[in-house]
Amino acid sequence: MSNQMKMSAAELGALWTTYHKKTMILRILDYFIEKADDSKAKELMSELQEKLHEKVITIKTMFKNEGAATPIGFTEEDVHLNVPKLWDNGFDILFCRVLKEISMGMYVLHMTISYREDIVKLYKQLTELTQTYYEHFTQYLLAKDYLTQPNYTTMPTSVDYITSKDYMKGTNLFGHKRAINTVEYGIMYLNLETNSTGMKLMKGFAQCSKDEEVKQYFSKGLELTKEIMLETEQVLVQSDIRPPASPGGTVAPSTEAPFSERLMMFCTYLLGGFSLGGVGFSGAFNLRHDIAAKSAVFAKDIFEYTMQGAELMMTKGWLEEPPRMNV
Repeated sequence: MSNQMKMSAAELGALWTTYHKKTMILRILDYFIEKADDSKAKELMSELQEKLHEKVITIKTMFKNEGAATPIGFTEEDVHLNVPKLWDNGFDILFCRVLKEISMGMYVLHMTISYREDIVKLYKQLTELTQTYYEHFTQYLLAKDYLTQPNYTTMPTSVDYITSKDYMKGTNLFGHKRAINTVEYGIMYLNLETNSTGMKLMKGFAQCSKDEEVKQYFSKGLELTKEIMLETEQVLVQSDIRPPASPGGTVAPSTEAPFSERLMMFCTYLLGGFSLGGVGFSGAFNLRHDIAAKSAVFAKDIFEYTMQGAELMMTKGWLEEPPRMNV
């Protein structure tokens, strides 16, 4: 009976977004699988690609059954398999892991606005699939020493309550800064980890883009990731914490683009939205005012950069319009 319910506007929008993201990931996997020189990495990505392809077919069937046009998304024309390798040293799995982080967040959102049983079931399956391969990718990277782990700390032997608003001050009259707590550290660690991969992605995109406006946009993104990393590392150093360094992922000297300019721009747009959401979510958990202020600046810069990317895609005719709301 639930499968006979009409698809709601919210569910249509969620599936439309999912279709674009999944077809983009399939094209990225096409390239990474073709260039993989590690059998285990190739096996993991091939398994994921096969399972995601099945879900894309399911979504297309849902659109067809509702009489809705299937989005264009990304096709074989958006990937170039015969170009030289652009990234090395585990970057393929590092970036796939970041894509799975984005997927986990998006599926939570999409499931909360889905009510039809078959659509809810789809997002449950996608969530399970994403969590499974996120773990596979993490263990692969750790085994290959391509991924660092967060710092350790002395375990607490008592519990306390915060009784003074001074806890939220970055400094006092004597210039003293309280050390960051473990919650704040975890947020900053993830920030560094994802921006490290994003920096290598932007460097590769800027290196191979042939459109001058797009190349400048990727170069701007590269500088933005560097700035965020430097500001975050500075906070850690002030608390006598050595910033982690991701040993995996390097950019090769190739100047031949593995993907279409449209796909690379959409990928950057997606990452900008993910970063913006992460910064916004973490803001309430940074209890030091100076760190919260830095997060607000990051959010402003990321928002402006992401919107600039959307405008650029519009001027190039690369941004597919979501279904219109007609009531």
